[in-house]
Amino acid sequence: MILAILRSKRWLLIPALAIVLALAALAAWYWAIHWAPDRTRYAVQGLWLDAGDGAVEWPTLKATGPGGHGADFVYLTASSGAAVRDPAFARSLDAARAAGLQVGAVHVYDLCVAADVQASNFVTTVPRDRHLLPAAIALDLDPQHCPDPPGQAVIDSELTTFLNEIERHLGRPVVLMPSPALEARYHLAARIDRNVWVSGDFRPPTYVARPWVLWTATHRLRLAGVGGPVRWVVVQP
Repeated sequence: MILAILRSKRWLLIPALAIVLALAALAAWYWAIHWAPDRTRYAVQGLWLDAGDGAVEWPTLKATGPGGHGADFVYLTASSGAAVRDPAFARSLDAARAAGLQVGAVHVYDLCVAADVQASNFVTTVPRDRHLLPAAIALDLDPQHCPDPPGQAVIDSELTTFLNEIERHLGRPVVLMPSPALEARYHLAARIDRNVWVSGDFRPPTYVARPWVLWTATHRLRLAGVGGPVRWVVVQP
């Protein structure tokens, strides 16, 4: 009798388990889109935006954010490779500053494109402005656009040329932003004396061999003032 009852109840457990799993997944998703590092641990926090993030309500971004704290700064992708530029960079720069945000520029580096033309693209887009935050150079492996990346010696030579040209334009050192895959292949953070910006959701990554100054802590955060998920960045205290 008892065995028969248990067998009959077994089918009731399946939808109940499905509901529990769905609720757990929903809770995890909700946590992920609202999580940001604790302000008591990282007092200065901001974000990295590019043209694909769409229209931004800058005063809202400054006024509200994770835990009731708005962004302190924003990095804007200004250029990529040899020819891609954000046509709204200058307008976004002015609007972000008007809202009280500090602003920095990002260049997405292309391993398969000559350094001098990339530097020209960047300096044409980003003004010589002492109030800008140090520029950041995003470096990653891109099998689609650069299926056969150059060796370490070529990377060192080209990247040195690029850094020299844009640092001469800006008047200060840049920040290197190597991805985990690129760092594993070229070990740039260990060999090039620049501050480092790392990336890794929810916990500080350890893929660079020295201390970092900026960390993209999540790329899933939802904020008022921006249409989609954003990359939230903190500064090492």
